[in-house]
Amino acid sequence: MKIRFHGLIGAVLAICLQLAAGPIPAQDFPNRPVRMIIPYGPGGITDITARIIAPGMSEELGQQVIVENRAGGAAIPGFDLVAKSKPDGYTIVAATTALAAQPILFKKLPYQADKDFSPVSLVIVMPTILVIHPSIPARNVKELIALAKSQPGALTYGSAGNGSDNHLTAEVFKHAARIDALHVPYKGGGAVMIDLVAGHVEIFVAVISTAVPQVKAGKARALAVTGSRRAAALPDVPTVAEAALKGYEATNWYGYVAPAATPRAIVERLHKATVAVLEMPDVKQGLLDQGIEAAPSSPERFAAYIQSETGKWTKVIRAAGIKAGE
Repeated sequence: MKIRFHGLIGAVLAICLQLAAGPIPAQDFPNRPVRMIIPYGPGGITDITARIIAPGMSEELGQQVIVENRAGGAAIPGFDLVAKSKPDGYTIVAATTALAAQPILFKKLPYQADKDFSPVSLVIVMPTILVIHPSIPARNVKELIALAKSQPGALTYGSAGNGSDNHLTAEVFKHAARIDALHVPYKGGGAVMIDLVAGHVEIFVAVISTAVPQVKAGKARALAVTGSRRAAALPDVPTVAEAALKGYEATNWYGYVAPAATPRAIVERLHKATVAVLEMPDVKQGLLDQGIEAAPSSPERFAAYIQSETGKWTKVIRAAGIKAGE
C-alpha cells in the first residue's frame, strides 16, 4: 500500500507540475529554432518566399527559423507533418491554395484542413501567368485554344503537383476554354519551369517571378496573366479575360499555419513577427523583385479567408470536374 500510495502522490505531483508549467512555454516562446515546412520542392515561389522571409523571422523571434522542404504527395505529407506536430509553435507550414482545395479534391486526408491547423497570417497573394514553350505555334490565348482543340490531349502542361495552385488554375483554364491537355505533375514549380524551357512540357501557369526571366530571355512565351489585372513586370501581356475568356480570374496565395491547439499567445507571437518582417525594407524589396506584394492579415481574417477559398474552390472544382489524380 505504501508503494502504491507514494506512486499516487508522485503522479499527482507530476500532473500539478505540468499544469503549473502550462503557461511557461507560451511566455518563453521561442527558446529554440522554429521549423518552417515548405510542402513543395526547392526553386518554386513558395520556397523562394520562405527563404526571403526566414532571416527576418529569425531576427524577430530571436531564434533561427529553418526552412525545410517536404515535397511530393500533393503537398499532403508536408501539411500532415505539421498537423500532427506538437502545438507549441516550433513547427509551422507555408499553406497555399492547395490547403483550401484539398477537402474537395481528395476523398480521404490524414488531417482535417479546417480543424487541424491554427491560422497565423496570410503572407502574399501571387499573380500567375500562362506561358508556353516557344516551339508551340500559338502567339496568343485564342491561338493556343484553337491548337488544343485541334489536337485533344496532345499538349502537355506541368504543375507543382496534384492539387497544387497552378494545377487548379490550369484546370480552370481548361474548363473555361473547353480544351483537353495532359497534366504532368512535378514536386515544385521550379522543376516545371526547367522542363518547360527544355521542351519536356509545353504549357505552365507560372508565378510571375518564375516566368519573367525566361520570357525576357526568349526561352518561354507569355500569353496571358491569370489575375484581374496586368503585371507590372510584363505590361504588354493581357489578362486571360482580356485575351479570350471573359470573366476568367484565378490567383494564388501563401500564408502560415501552425498545428491546432497552439496557444493563442504563441500564435500572436508568430503573427506579430510575420507582420514585422513583411514591413522590413529588404524583405519588401525581395518580394517586389519576385513580382509579389505582402498581404498580411490577422489570424481571424486568415481563417475566414481560408474558409472562403474552400467554398470558392469547391464550386470551381465541382463545376470543372477537376480530379487530383489527373
